[in-house]
Amino acid sequence: MEKDFYLQYATVEDKHWWFVARRQILDRVIHKINLPIDAKILEAGCGTGGNLRMLARHGEVSAMELDATACEFANQRQVTAVRLGSLPDQIPFAGEYDLIVAFDVIEHLDNDLAALSALRSHLKPGGWIILTVPAYQFLWSHHDDINHHKRRYRLRGLQKVVRQADFTIRYGSYFNTFLFPLVAGVRLLQKFLKLEQKSQISNDLSVPSPLINQFLTFLFASERHFMDKLSLPFGVSALVVAQKI
Repeated sequence: MEKDFYLQYATVEDKHWWFVARRQILDRVIHKINLPIDAKILEAGCGTGGNLRMLARHGEVSAMELDATACEFANQRQVTAVRLGSLPDQIPFAGEYDLIVAFDVIEHLDNDLAALSALRSHLKPGGWIILTVPAYQFLWSHHDDINHHKRRYRLRGLQKVVRQADFTIRYGSYFNTFLFPLVAGVRLLQKFLKLEQKSQISNDLSVPSPLINQFLTFLFASERHFMDKLSLPFGVSALVVAQKI
């Protein structure tokens, strides 16, 4: 990811509708797996640390991040000491965890299977992994380019690589479903009209007016009430909850 992009993330991730609503959804998903009270949690690829406080409500958090600039931002949150590390070969922790999360991480990696296998080796027997990824290759945009994404996923493809890493899938779904028609329409129109920008700043991270931001947060976050009951059929992102058996 570009350095300017980390600065942009750190500036907006506590207030932008996408980050705020996604945290509410992930908080609900984690709550549903009934972790032990003293759960040990690892966030692999924590970025600038926007999820750390939410994760700390569920247990004792460790975190790793590839980029030194992002680590610096994440450590300013004073939730946990974020260490430099990378997947699959440089996980800076030796212990085993009850839960490992990788939120929008494995799409950055050349070898997603090797990364998932490495994370599995750091889970306790019966431990959980939660993954999120951007969905659908046809939604590829400038945002993916400056994030240095390697791919976007269909849910079936994500589930396939998770199974190949010897996990048992407990739940899979798309999400950001309610806003999918709007996002897809904008992305496809940009491609058709060749309106893709060339800067190192993503318009996807621009915070709208407070009223619109509040409405989008409410609409996106409302999906959390469905995600433990059914698998949403499409969305801008995909999610898998799996277990080491």
